[in-house]
Amino acid sequence: MFNVQVLGISAAAPAMGRGVSSQVVTYNDRNYLVDCGEGTQIQLTKFKVKVMRIDAIFISHLHGDHVFGLPGLLSSMSMDGRTTSLYLFAPASLKQVLNVILQQTNSYLSYPLEFVALEDFQPGTSILITDSFQVKSIPLLHRIFCRGFRFEEINKKPKFDFYKAKALEIPNQYFHLLKQGNTISLDNGRIIHPDEVLLPPDSAKSYCYCSDTAFYPAVVPHIENCELLYHEATFGDDLKSRARQTAHSTAREAATIAQKAKVKRLIMGHFSARYKDLSVLEKEAQSVFSESSVAEEGKIYQV
Repeated sequence: MFNVQVLGISAAAPAMGRGVSSQVVTYNDRNYLVDCGEGTQIQLTKFKVKVMRIDAIFISHLHGDHVFGLPGLLSSMSMDGRTTSLYLFAPASLKQVLNVILQQTNSYLSYPLEFVALEDFQPGTSILITDSFQVKSIPLLHRIFCRGFRFEEINKKPKFDFYKAKALEIPNQYFHLLKQGNTISLDNGRIIHPDEVLLPPDSAKSYCYCSDTAFYPAVVPHIENCELLYHEATFGDDLKSRARQTAHSTAREAATIAQKAKVKRLIMGHFSARYKDLSVLEKEAQSVFSESSVAEEGKIYQV
């Protein structure tokens, strides 16, 4: 299972009934929270996300609409009795901010918070690796230090061809050995090699999250060929000059990045409250890249 649930698509502050930036990436029952703007706890509850199963949190940058919800969420996890470690990948100065808040509110966490500074990693390098999954940092261009994230599968295993194994009259008790890549010898002396019953693995899938950023073609090599791309699209063509002033992107620019990177699908978010009707932005993006859509809060996107 590899999916993304978008919790908020508003820029700067909750507006127009939209929450601010936050998402949950799920891979094989592990949850990863990406950004944590004000009200994220409410969205997590609303969309029935299992908070205690969040293994790590990734904060792209320290603007309030991406981080103001974090202290409350960490505290709630503690009050709910969490004891397992929680990894937090974020700009280095966030550690000091959290320490001050905890100290001044006479609060403590009931679990270890493993802080990892994003500045310690070069863009494009892995910041989290499991046996089947990794997360890489993506360089972005914003008014302050900002990173995106690429979530991708690794070490994909060959698929076992059950029907081929049955056709070769291989007893079931040998299946697990063949799946592990072992050569087996049957009771009748017949030798079966794993490549006789194993198929090539599925291609590794990936999801890329491009948080706040100006139009930045240098990001393309870091997000190439991903199945699903989230890219901010704060403004439309009518406010392109405002996008320049604030180091944000337009919907058309987000689509241009998606097209250049040859991604399969683009979902957009971080919309200015100036836009009541988001279909205007969607149409602008689709004129460049047809597989563009406005992200929907609560919707689960399969990667």
